[in-house]
Amino acid sequence: MSAATGKTFSNGNDFDLNGKSILVTGGTGSFGQKFVRTVLERYEPRRLIVFSRDELKQYEMGISLSVQDHPSLRYFIGDVRDASRLELALREVDIVVHAAALKQVPAAEYNPFECIQTNVIGAENVVRAALSCGVKRVIALSTDKAASPVNLYGASKLASDKILVAANNLSGSIGTKFSVVRYGNVLGSRGSVIPFFRKLIDEGSNSLPITDVEMTRFWITLQQGVDFVLSCLSLMKGGEIFVPKIPSMKITDLASHMAPGVPQKVVGIRPGEKIHEVLITEDDARSTYELPDRYMILPEFWERMHKAFPNSGAKPVPNGFRFASNINDDWLDAVRLEAMIAESEK
Repeated sequence: MSAATGKTFSNGNDFDLNGKSILVTGGTGSFGQKFVRTVLERYEPRRLIVFSRDELKQYEMGISLSVQDHPSLRYFIGDVRDASRLELALREVDIVVHAAALKQVPAAEYNPFECIQTNVIGAENVVRAALSCGVKRVIALSTDKAASPVNLYGASKLASDKILVAANNLSGSIGTKFSVVRYGNVLGSRGSVIPFFRKLIDEGSNSLPITDVEMTRFWITLQQGVDFVLSCLSLMKGGEIFVPKIPSMKITDLASHMAPGVPQKVVGIRPGEKIHEVLITEDDARSTYELPDRYMILPEFWERMHKAFPNSGAKPVPNGFRFASNINDDWLDAVRLEAMIAESEK
């Protein structure tokens, strides 16, 4: 458990990665780098493959995480759009963590073909390569924006989620398990609001831009996200969309904490942006089950394939349940927020 945030998703029952061969798509991104560091700290994998298309990021990552210091590391240049390259990378791999995606909402709106190629076709390529190479487990990162999507990024990730979940129908005797992790804003990740506010504050800005005074968001740290994925690798039977129980906060409260006394300027909501985030919709609720620290959205084929839950304590959520950032039971106060920011900046 993080003493700072009081929230943990790693309870000692994480999947044992010792001696395993693991590949992370988008391995040079914020999540990928934190995942790789965590695995190297906790386990002794046989191979840990950083799969990404940017050689500069791989070079920079290799300075602090060198192959000389970590012999299990492999830096593999490739793009999830390239099916044949992906299949080469997945040979003799046990576990795939699929984190590669185009994530910026405005960029996706302006470049829809590119978004679809990476987020949808890329997901299909991961599935095909995993089945072809006999990968044991594949877990993919999703987003709150995939729930009732209102922008192309969210729609592409919903399609990706559907592809990954349905892939369990294709694994047959190969036995590959596919599951999805869905969570909200990551504190301190590239493109998130906290580094943006921090930059404006450091530059002496006389105001902070707020899109809407009612806006709320879910929050999770990178380490919590990594720990959640590791714990889901242990729980997964195939087909679940795992959703962590994480806190909410109003953007105005976040800005007030980061810059007390600095005026806030309402600049208007951006195209494709929601006032409140949703991780589980009312329609999802009909197939959603609850564990103490997370929810599981199960597919219609669950009973046919698995016959049992990952944990006998799982219980269905009430009819009409909705997990949204404005009606959350868990709200960040200033103390917890500061602790999460400090953890994200380590």
